[in-house]
Amino acid sequence: METPIQTDFLRWIVFLPLLGAIVNGLVGAKIQKSMGKGAISFLACAPVIVAFGLSVQALMTLQGLAPEQRFLIDRLYTWIDLGSLKVEMAFLVDPLSTVMILVVTGVGGLIHIYATGYMHEDKAFWRFFAYLNLFTAAMLTLVLGDSLLLLFVGWEGVGFCSYALIGFWYQDHNNARAGNKAFIVNRVGDFGFVLGMFLLFWSLDAQGHGTLTVREMVKWAPAIEAQTLWGIPVITLATLFLFIGATGKSAQIPLHVWLPDAMAGPTPVSALIHAATMVTAGVYMTARMNVFFSMAPLTLNLIAWIGVATALLAATIALTQYDIKKVLAYSTVSQLGYMFIGVGVGGYAAAIFHLMTHAFFKACLFLGAGSVIHAMHHEQDMRKMGGLKAHMPLTTVTFFISVLAIAGFPPFAGFFSKDEILWLAYTNPHVSKFVWLLALVGAGLTAFYMFRQLFMVFFGERRADHHTQGHVHESPSVMTYPLIVLALGALFAGFIGLPGVLGGSQFAHWLEPVIHAHEQAHGSHALEWSLMGFSVLVATFGFFIAYLMYYRGALSPQRFCDLGRGFFYRLFDGKYYLDEIYQVIFVNGTLLLARIGALFDQYVIDGIVDGSASLTRFTSWLNGLFDNYIIDGIVNAIANLTFWSGNKFRRVQTGNINGYLYGILIAVVLAIIVKLRYWS
Repeated sequence: METPIQTDFLRWIVFLPLLGAIVNGLVGAKIQKSMGKGAISFLACAPVIVAFGLSVQALMTLQGLAPEQRFLIDRLYTWIDLGSLKVEMAFLVDPLSTVMILVVTGVGGLIHIYATGYMHEDKAFWRFFAYLNLFTAAMLTLVLGDSLLLLFVGWEGVGFCSYALIGFWYQDHNNARAGNKAFIVNRVGDFGFVLGMFLLFWSLDAQGHGTLTVREMVKWAPAIEAQTLWGIPVITLATLFLFIGATGKSAQIPLHVWLPDAMAGPTPVSALIHAATMVTAGVYMTARMNVFFSMAPLTLNLIAWIGVATALLAATIALTQYDIKKVLAYSTVSQLGYMFIGVGVGGYAAAIFHLMTHAFFKACLFLGAGSVIHAMHHEQDMRKMGGLKAHMPLTTVTFFISVLAIAGFPPFAGFFSKDEILWLAYTNPHVSKFVWLLALVGAGLTAFYMFRQLFMVFFGERRADHHTQGHVHESPSVMTYPLIVLALGALFAGFIGLPGVLGGSQFAHWLEPVIHAHEQAHGSHALEWSLMGFSVLVATFGFFIAYLMYYRGALSPQRFCDLGRGFFYRLFDGKYYLDEIYQVIFVNGTLLLARIGALFDQYVIDGIVDGSASLTRFTSWLNGLFDNYIIDGIVNAIANLTFWSGNKFRRVQTGNINGYLYGILIAVVLAIIVKLRYWS
């Protein structure tokens, strides 16, 4: 890597949303009361929009540089200088982080604008946007951090903000519980991230290259390639730990359970978490550390299998959901699985490409769902919807475009990004073809459940109650304009990542200065065309089944529900009972350990303490008796004897001269006798 070019405007990409969060958080209530919610909207949206402008400026600056020089850095100060560890507070823009900041500020800015309409009736309007701005600032810190430690600060920041936003309506117990669940599950993953980060630092430091600056770590990565710990290559162990962190943030098995429950928060929060910010953090981190992951083939193979398992598991659960947001939530988990398939097969650029296209169509889908919920007076059950296209034409069209994108139909964005991942999965000689096959099945399921949702919500008969039907209307412009922009992204964004048979990916070429190690596809154009056509055929089959079942009514869903005597439906509808399993093993297990600990404390620890106290009291009592009757008795006896002797000898002192003379005479006589007796 060339020496990054010093600049001083990158900090404002982070600081502007942070400033908006501080102002709204500290004085937002007063501003809202005195100047109205319009002022809060401006204070919240303007910083993100300006940050987007600065992100575009960073992009244009990089484009004006040679590929090997596309690195800008903004150094603020030395953060840590302790022994061999030196960490600067610095923000780095390169081709990878540029993609991320454009997604976070661009898509995030549209979500901010949408939220001004969606949340307008909420009394805590100011508090919501304080959290939303802080969330954006934390995510920007994560993607711009020059060091792994600063990245981790942003990593923890989005974790905290997700807790605050998911549980925003904390008066509802379910919302508060969902926020707690997201926070706790993410802490499990974060523990792995910390272990991986410091294991890499320790290993590099042992070779004389102790650093947490990512570009320096990448430079010295070969120095620890042969190093082992407990008989395991250090890089394999460290990347496994880092991936544990990624499974938490990016909702992969087994730490995926928090993301569907995150739907308890306001819809703009769901869009921001699922499309533009938090869930993309794990994918971004693995791409940023691509050199280390590419040196650990065991980790990559595990990532590919975890990704495809997550994609399939979430897709099958989505088949049975009726909550409009829950379908999209499991869809997000599934699409994140595809991103990790891309990482696992060495296609880091393909994973980031799918991350970018997913941001457009998933944000549009969530905001479209929010538009429906807004029109349906907060109804989320798709069984009570239907026929909304006549009343909500803009929402219907944008939702339809995004469904085509996520289902993988050309020429929509999702087709190009998902097809690139499938192509790499098939051609990678180090990955089983079953990964490709299962991913292809997941793509078919995606098309089915997304068109199922589209038909149930916007087409067919109206199933809402009479009162709701009379009030259904299109959302205001502040909510529909972001939908249009996002739908355009879902339609056209894929053209920057064309497959090899159509000229190759400009997107992958853009990321080459950062993606130092990536897997090249090995296959003919004929094979690529064939696989591309096959994936479209599978998506078409998923659409056709949904069309027959939920639009034409020619197939009964009950027939599929009864397969295997209803076993599969119950399994999918019960979400594989993972929440219940976790409840029994981890939650109840923790509570059981707590009760055992309480009993141990009560009967053992307290028993020892109370027994020690009783023994001390008994010893003190014995000591008191010994002191009173032995020590004091001896002291008193000596005193009494002394007193008695003194009293007796006192009588010798009579004051009579004759008596004294007689005494002297007797003493002299006795002395003479003794002298004569013993010394003569």
